[in-house]
Amino acid sequence: MRTYADLHIHSKYARACSPQLTPENIDLWGRIKGVGLIATGDFTHPKWFEELKEKLEPAEPGLYRLKKQYHRTDPRFKPQQEVDVRFIFGTEVACIYKHKDAVRRVHHCLYLPSLESVAKFNAQLIARGRNLKADGRPILGLSSQDLLKILLAVDERGVLIPAHAWTPWFAIFGSKSGYDSIAECFDDLSRHIFAIETGLSSDPPMNWRLSQLDDVALVSHSDAHSLPNLGREVDIFAGEGLSYEAVMQAIRCGSPRAVAAGEDKKLSLKLAGTVEFFPDEGRYHYDGHRDCKVRLEPGATAKHKGICPTCGRELTIGVLNRVYELADRVEGVRPKGALPFVSLIELDKVIAQAQGVKGRTTKAVEAEYWGLVSQGGGELQTLLDTAETDLSQVTTERVVEAIRRLRQGLVASIEPGYDGVYGSINLFSAEEKPAKRQTSLF
Repeated sequence: MRTYADLHIHSKYARACSPQLTPENIDLWGRIKGVGLIATGDFTHPKWFEELKEKLEPAEPGLYRLKKQYHRTDPRFKPQQEVDVRFIFGTEVACIYKHKDAVRRVHHCLYLPSLESVAKFNAQLIARGRNLKADGRPILGLSSQDLLKILLAVDERGVLIPAHAWTPWFAIFGSKSGYDSIAECFDDLSRHIFAIETGLSSDPPMNWRLSQLDDVALVSHSDAHSLPNLGREVDIFAGEGLSYEAVMQAIRCGSPRAVAAGEDKKLSLKLAGTVEFFPDEGRYHYDGHRDCKVRLEPGATAKHKGICPTCGRELTIGVLNRVYELADRVEGVRPKGALPFVSLIELDKVIAQAQGVKGRTTKAVEAEYWGLVSQGGGELQTLLDTAETDLSQVTTERVVEAIRRLRQGLVASIEPGYDGVYGSINLFSAEEKPAKRQTSLF
């Protein structure tokens, strides 16, 4: 049995996030996306926590499900079989503080196994004068070490995973305000950090270039600010016995070193890999300056000494460059025990490219989308698991060809993202124009 898990999302109470991010809609879109385990997001926010208490009920140990009276359907989504969504209490917080003569801005994902533990953790933050009402992703003014100490004091089963580890502005390895190692950030508490979230702008091969990361699992989540972005990156769990403890133990035993040592063999539930963005599509893959539309690979940045060639201001150093800076291995090295991964483009983008249109929300794209996810029982299942013969029953050959190319990693061209601008991954070349009358089978 395989479960896709998105362990980092947000709610309607987080800044710059959709008001549609409610428990009911997250559950619905989890089914549409084919994601069976989803973090609640934002559990420190008082109103969101109250809503979670009202609308969720216990399921497997440490996991929750939406109560039946809040269950929603979408008439466009008509699967023969769909996933049964579970929730895990997980949130993202911001730590801004001074440490070792530098201001650090680091975001972390936190996980706890119960409503009661979350309530105690939130109470500890409030007792320290932290304002939890302002934002679902609160700025705590705590060091990473102090945050972890509070979490573990509340519940020793609590887990901290550094969020989007390479993002320039707010991450443990970020070029603007991060660290050069996990140990530098957490000192003697580093033993409690057994995973990092790679983020949209990096993928496992980039992280494999750092031998220091052989001791941690590489996990990938969407950091969704809206419903359609759910599941754009996920962890893949294989096996039986889904629970909070099983998930965290699977991650703990999912590092290259642990897998190479066979530590995962005794588990009934294992971390089997990740579904990734193409890192080039992430907003901070290359270096650049958005205002001047300047995008540079690391070698070109070095030639310009980190300065924008157009305006003379400092460039935002992207993830690829930062990986080069910290790497102690050559490109292409795969450590023993490294888990597999697959790189995907979201289904509506795939359809839009096949149809030769720019918009992801056109009526033509939507018609194809709902037919495909209904046939596959979810978006991830459609992109990864559904047989091509079954896809052909509900869509055009052009769309089937786009999915085939995606599965095979056949990309025609790439425009890397930079300085907050998303990149683009193109499955068809400019010469491969779609036929004029490629219409839906519905």
